[in-house]
Amino acid sequence: MSDVQTIIKIAKNEVGYHEGKSGGHWNNSQKFSPAVPGLEWSQNQAWCATFVSWCALKAGLADLYPRTASCATGVSWFKQRGRWSAYPAIGAQVFFGRNGGSHTGLVYDYDDRFVYTVEGNTNADGSAEGDGVYLKKRERRSSYVYGYGYPRFSAGIVSADPAYKGKVPEKPASSIVALSSGVKPGGRHAQVRELQQLLVKAGFGPIKGAVTDFYGPETQRAVARFHDANPRYRSVGVAHDPKIGPSGFVALQKLAGRR
Repeated sequence: MSDVQTIIKIAKNEVGYHEGKSGGHWNNSQKFSPAVPGLEWSQNQAWCATFVSWCALKAGLADLYPRTASCATGVSWFKQRGRWSAYPAIGAQVFFGRNGGSHTGLVYDYDDRFVYTVEGNTNADGSAEGDGVYLKKRERRSSYVYGYGYPRFSAGIVSADPAYKGKVPEKPASSIVALSSGVKPGGRHAQVRELQQLLVKAGFGPIKGAVTDFYGPETQRAVARFHDANPRYRSVGVAHDPKIGPSGFVALQKLAGRR
């Protein structure tokens, strides 16, 4: 399941949820504020933006959406990153009202006339008092629709914006790192800890005494096991090679699951 499918599924699963009531009125007491680190203070306040932050956190996409209880802050967050558009996109965060500060939700679909959303702290009848999570159908060209924040999905984004048509999917930043020249058998270096962790994760452990910055005999034996299984990365003519090289370190990271 893609990132955008994941967050939309999580949001839709909450449709039908209602906030609490007191004195015969909805009171903005809900489960989302206490579950988002840093937004606990927003309990009993308008929670449409908090709902989006909660969905992003649950989907493992917290870095792609603003963590805020403020719609205005959410608008600024996307604009500062150059991720703003007047056109809808699947998985985009839509903002409503004057300068986008009145209300927000998640887009799960759109067509030529309408944008289809999942929204928290709204209602079924269009009144000003929100009470829960609903699926909504909005006129795209309504003056109430201010604009859309585009999350930086690794696979790109499906958008009505002409500027995004045919755009090559955006690739996530690689987590592969280079090997320091200071990482040598018998020596000490901070990156040796990383080397040991990668060796164990890739199945070339155990490394007795790890994790440490010492490239000792146990680490050397683990590196030798890696080279025995991947001889193309060992030093020429060296059997059971105990020294990791730059290309071998890259290959080891990929074997350990880095991309």
